[in-house]
Amino acid sequence: MSLEFSADAKAKIAALCERYPTKKPVVLAALHLAQKEFGHLSDDALRLVGITLDLPYAHVYGVATFYTMFRREPGGKQCIRMCTNISCMLRGGYEVLEAFEEKLGIDRGEKVDPGAEFSLIEEECIAACEGAPCAVVGTKYYLNLDPSKVDAVIAELRREPHPEGEVV
Repeated sequence: MSLEFSADAKAKIAALCERYPTKKPVVLAALHLAQKEFGHLSDDALRLVGITLDLPYAHVYGVATFYTMFRREPGGKQCIRMCTNISCMLRGGYEVLEAFEEKLGIDRGEKVDPGAEFSLIEEECIAACEGAPCAVVGTKYYLNLDPSKVDAVIAELRREPHPEGEVV
């Protein structure tokens, strides 16, 4: 395996391991760190997390594939997670998703725009139903979206990128 965590990531993982009686609760944070450092969670990245935490690959793989915030394939520098769950769907979430697809040049099923600047994910729920339809990029939420607001969101993201959130 050729991947290795940076000294900073190793320190963060070690500090987190001190907080808990077992290493299982650290898996999510370690996966976030791995994705941040390597861009996506390849099989080697998952093995590294398992070795680092002394946990079976199958456990780490199960966690990484259960949560939609983890990418198994390379993605764009910023990931737009567009909710299409019931509240968002009823208020036009699919129309907003289609507007993002059109503006980014991504056909349904593709996840990365041609310049690899953005990834677009259809998300089951981002827990912001009161502001439906909504999307999240990194830690910033975009609420009460409609197709006419998509250009402004993309322009803002190009000016002020919102990469994945920092792991504490």
